[in-house]
Amino acid sequence: MIEVTDFRNAMSLLTGAVNVITTAGVSGRHGFTASAVCGVSDTPATLLVCMNKASRSHVHFIENKILTVNVLGAHHQHLSHVFSSKMSSEERFEHGSWTALKTGTPVLEDALVSFDCQIEQIQEVGTHTIFICRIVAIQQSQHDQGLVYFNRGYHQVGQAKTA
Repeated sequence: MIEVTDFRNAMSLLTGAVNVITTAGVSGRHGFTASAVCGVSDTPATLLVCMNKASRSHVHFIENKILTVNVLGAHHQHLSHVFSSKMSSEERFEHGSWTALKTGTPVLEDALVSFDCQIEQIQEVGTHTIFICRIVAIQQSQHDQGLVYFNRGYHQVGQAKTA
């Protein structure tokens, strides 16, 4: 059996893009910071998003059946902290500039890219829920430096364009 601390220490060495995952519906707007996001298929365009079942906004994602993956740029480290903090959902959305695409979920205007999705399948595994999400709209910015999480710290990736 793998010890929890051994697993967590090993996973800290798996570099992941930092994302703010959002939803909206009758119970309001909600969001959380996540690195457990990956592409599943390009036909149809599909993402996988993992969310801790203990998250206070978990039930809202299940009920709304829609979400947006907002991939954070290097300039968004503060937003990662905001969406993983104890702030209320309303307070979180006071940070950043938000719009919407097809589903109506909050889209971060200057995210590297935002994937607007319908949740098509939900699977519970251990402490987490896996959402299989069909992408219905994409918005991409002109930013070219990403924010990643590696070895329990934030790092920037990509080259700044020179004029």
